[in-house]
Amino acid sequence: MSKPFNWKIFWILLAACIWGVIAIIPYSLALQAEALKQTPLPMPLSVLLPIQIIQNGLLFAAAIAAGLFFANRTGLGTPILEARLAGERVAGRIKSILLPSTLLGVIASVLIVLLDIFVFQPAMQAQFGSAAGALNLQTAQPAAWKGLLASFYGGINEEVLLRLFMLSLLAWLGKFISRTAEGRPTVAILWSANILAAVLFGLGHLPATAALTPLTPLTPLTPLTPLTPLIILRAVMLNGLAGVAFGYLYFTRGLESAMLSHFSADIVLHVLLAL
Repeated sequence: MSKPFNWKIFWILLAACIWGVIAIIPYSLALQAEALKQTPLPMPLSVLLPIQIIQNGLLFAAAIAAGLFFANRTGLGTPILEARLAGERVAGRIKSILLPSTLLGVIASVLIVLLDIFVFQPAMQAQFGSAAGALNLQTAQPAAWKGLLASFYGGINEEVLLRLFMLSLLAWLGKFISRTAEGRPTVAILWSANILAAVLFGLGHLPATAALTPLTPLTPLTPLTPLTPLIILRAVMLNGLAGVAFGYLYFTRGLESAMLSHFSADIVLHVLLAL
């Protein structure tokens, strides 16, 4: 049985997503500094940034609306926020997700760093030589305060797109293949949707990877990092690993748990590694 659409949740999530879009701006500008020096902007940043914030706001409004629609029909969603808006006490619920969410996020981030150091960096150095350092998690880091702000985007916006929207959509589609007696997706469907959403999560980081300090000299014809099979595999593996963990928390504990875990992982990756 589906739940009614909750406009209060919609507006709360939209406000949070708009904050995330604003918060990531210093981090994004730092990552794209070299490219911005080489490529003239069509308009001043003071004009371009507000336009991008508005465009992203509209994108996230659509993603939230669709995500809530599909989540309401698959037994997924934001249980803590729903309970709080219904007048229930949520202190116990929040306490129950703090440790597992934070711990899983930290573990995922540590595994990501270890995989990068011992597996992908040696392979990338063999392929690109010393230029591979441009994509090293330990060196390609803007200032810690910028990483802290960017962590809000990861914890809020990416979870809205990849878990609330994408995983819920895939689970809803999978429900027509296999569902429980209550009409919800089976565990197999949820895991399939989780893994596929995690792969998409990894692929979604490729534009950011391409915008990092290039592995080849910048020219009008080669403005970005070449997306070789190795770089694509690295993006899918490193980001997808965390995505599976966040997705598991989403369909077992709710979106709030996935957001907290993602935020915790980003604190390690974008703040602690930048110190």
